[in-house]
Amino acid sequence: MKTLFPKAEVHIPKWFIIDATGKTLGRLATEASKLLRGKEISFFTPGVNQGNYVIIINADKIEISGKKKLQKLYYRNSQRPGSLKIETFEQLKNRIPTRIIEQAVWGMLPKGVLGRNYYRRLYVYKENHPKYKSGTEENSNINWIEIN
Repeated sequence: MKTLFPKAEVHIPKWFIIDATGKTLGRLATEASKLLRGKEISFFTPGVNQGNYVIIINADKIEISGKKKLQKLYYRNSQRPGSLKIETFEQLKNRIPTRIIEQAVWGMLPKGVLGRNYYRRLYVYKENHPKYKSGTEENSNINWIEIN
């Protein structure tokens, strides 16, 4: 009996929408990275892109537990001398709330060409995007995901 190897050309990706309102950052990022990689498929293969598209809405309503609102730090650097910028979770949430989720999901994806392809399928919006309303006819192939 031959082993079946899934081909990337045969895979038809699905679209998933996750509402981030009141969700914990790590749990949301874990579910998003699993969907992006396609780990829910029974014949998952690590080296083949069998992932899906993930849309995360209401990124400004994400929650975090404990004292991390003040203690968790985000760094960015332009590689110029003295250009290291440090922000807390609250400061970054007020400035660019989508970047918090993007960085959390990026940290859970494999690094390399395949990880970058997965990351391109992630869409994060600050507020509820009017394009993605539940129950509309043009969005009938989009699956809404509820995370506890």
